[in-house]
Amino acid sequence: MADHSTKHIWQAFFTNLAIAIIKSIAALLTKSGAMLAEAIHSAADCSNQLLLLLGVNRAAKSPDATHPLGYGRSLYFWSFLVAQLLFTAGGVFSIYEGLHKIWYPEELHHLEAGLAVLFLAFLMEGWSTLQNIREMKQRRGNIPFMRYLRDTKESDLIVVFGENSAATAGLVLAMAATLLAWYTGDPRWDGAGSLMVGVVLVAVAIFLAIEIQSLLVGERADPRIEADILRIVEADPFVLELLNLITVQQGPGEVMIAMKVRMQEGLVTSEICDRINAFEKNLKAARPEIRWCFVEPDNHA
Repeated sequence: MADHSTKHIWQAFFTNLAIAIIKSIAALLTKSGAMLAEAIHSAADCSNQLLLLLGVNRAAKSPDATHPLGYGRSLYFWSFLVAQLLFTAGGVFSIYEGLHKIWYPEELHHLEAGLAVLFLAFLMEGWSTLQNIREMKQRRGNIPFMRYLRDTKESDLIVVFGENSAATAGLVLAMAATLLAWYTGDPRWDGAGSLMVGVVLVAVAIFLAIEIQSLLVGERADPRIEADILRIVEADPFVLELLNLITVQQGPGEVMIAMKVRMQEGLVTSEICDRINAFEKNLKAARPEIRWCFVEPDNHA
């Protein structure tokens, strides 16, 4: 597996750990359901980041007899599991807590302290989100942000971004709900805040699950890789035509390609082997993420 930075994961872990501790203390002081939902959300995010680190570690294992194409897709499995935990431990619990607080409202205490904690957490979470966006900007180049979010093969990056953005939005909703509960004296607003936080988390979890599921099943590689393959075919005098091409993303920075090509006529077997080897060398030089390359000479698709 290509070198894969985990800086953004560790950064999110320590940020969420600090926020979870602060929120937990504030939840005990205020008896706020929205605050409790936020505390549990941040704690769940910490465990999620540990799962992502486990996925990165597993994906880095070398190929062996049982997994000849390596373990790159392990990261997609653990990322998908994180999306499910975000849905259940974060979203579903927050919705339950919100409905419970609406049906059975409880008096809130020390709301000014709760607001201060939420604002501090918002600043920390916002900083973490901005760092995540900067990391994505470095990797996406000139690709539009939303397109990159949909097309990227780096599941850990979009999971961390999804968690951070959901947490930031959730904190805004929790602060609004706490303010309304404070000014109106109606604690049901607190429950409504927890409910809205849960809806945001569920929506983000569903988006992440859909994106990662496609990678887990076996998604085609970046179309730009296919474009470079076509360019190299056109530049090679011994490869006359690309008859068929399959690309599969095996993990972040790991691509497998299989193709049929029509070779120049009149070549003997040893010459065909030499030309294919040279062709594969050119492909990997142009696209280092191509880790496995299978080229079959043929005269029809």
